[in-house]
Amino acid sequence: MPILSQKNPYKIIFIMLARLSFVCIMDRIMSKFAIIETGGKQYRVSEGDTITIEKLSEDLNQGDKVVFENVLMTDDGSSAHIGTPYLDGAKVTAELVEEGRSKKVTVIRYKAKSRYFKKKGHRQPFMKVKITGLA
Repeated sequence: MPILSQKNPYKIIFIMLARLSFVCIMDRIMSKFAIIETGGKQYRVSEGDTITIEKLSEDLNQGDKVVFENVLMTDDGSSAHIGTPYLDGAKVTAELVEEGRSKKVTVIRYKAKSRYFKKKGHRQPFMKVKITGLA
């Protein structure tokens, strides 16, 4: 039965959105990407992505270039290269977009019936970078 002859218009919209989301997912899967390691964490990045990472120890300003040389894997849509543990000569370049501190995390230590109560707050510094190139 063709889609246009169905009685319910919501089914038509749902089917069209499902096909569109499938195309977007397949486009995301087939695109060129890399997996980098920074701050003890691993990130899957593509060109144009903006990611939030742990603050780097370097003194950087907004708009500065950042180079990630700990590349674990690259994929160009047709072939994948996996490092042991890192790929030689592979690097990912990025641009620093924002630097700041995340929301406050409150840590409370409490022991009942002993008048023991400790309260501390902590704000984790972060950097937001935009990926500009995969090499």
